[in-house]
Amino acid sequence: MIRILPTVVPAPAETSDGNRLGADHPIRKVTRLVAFEPGGWTAERATQVSELFDGLAPEWHARDTPGRGAPVEDALERGGLGRGLCVELGSGTGHATRVLRKRFDRLLALDISMEMLRHAPPEAGVRVRADSGCLPLRDRSVDVLVLVNMFLFPHEVDRVLGPDGVLLWVSSRGNQTPIYLEPTEVEAALPGAWEGLTAAAGRGMWCVLRRARATVERAPGTGR
Repeated sequence: MIRILPTVVPAPAETSDGNRLGADHPIRKVTRLVAFEPGGWTAERATQVSELFDGLAPEWHARDTPGRGAPVEDALERGGLGRGLCVELGSGTGHATRVLRKRFDRLLALDISMEMLRHAPPEAGVRVRADSGCLPLRDRSVDVLVLVNMFLFPHEVDRVLGPDGVLLWVSSRGNQTPIYLEPTEVEAALPGAWEGLTAAAGRGMWCVLRRARATVERAPGTGR
């Protein structure tokens, strides 16, 4: 179950860029395949995505517009995210990473695109090239997993999050974010039972999910 919180960071007066994204958009199709279809993430698809974002990296900073970090900042304030090891997947050039560093002493930023990582400034923290479909992380080793405009790999999320771990899912442009799932879809894609909070913030939205307490009590350390 996901509880909707009231909006405290209002959207700007102008929120539309005129380009409405539908379910038939290619990146939307890939997003759903990865989240819901076994085998949806292939080596070929991983290579295509890596090459795509390598090419976009030099101009990616232009997307870091004022207010883009509002959903992450709001989630950190109201989502109950604590200390511990925070891992950001699909960190890009480090816009959200810089926000996360204000909260977490231990922060690891991962991206499949080497060029994205190279274009991140030094203050974006420790950066590692990795495929989020097969994370180089131990089971149950992560306290907070952050995905901002990022593909959802449900079984890897379930595997690496600790029993009390938290998933933060952010769409910086709400339902007009190219890589997008509704919070209820994120919950449905994850193995086992989950519960959390969601809210709109600025142009975007965020969702914080934890394993349902009954699930953790039935099978400590397994997430199922």
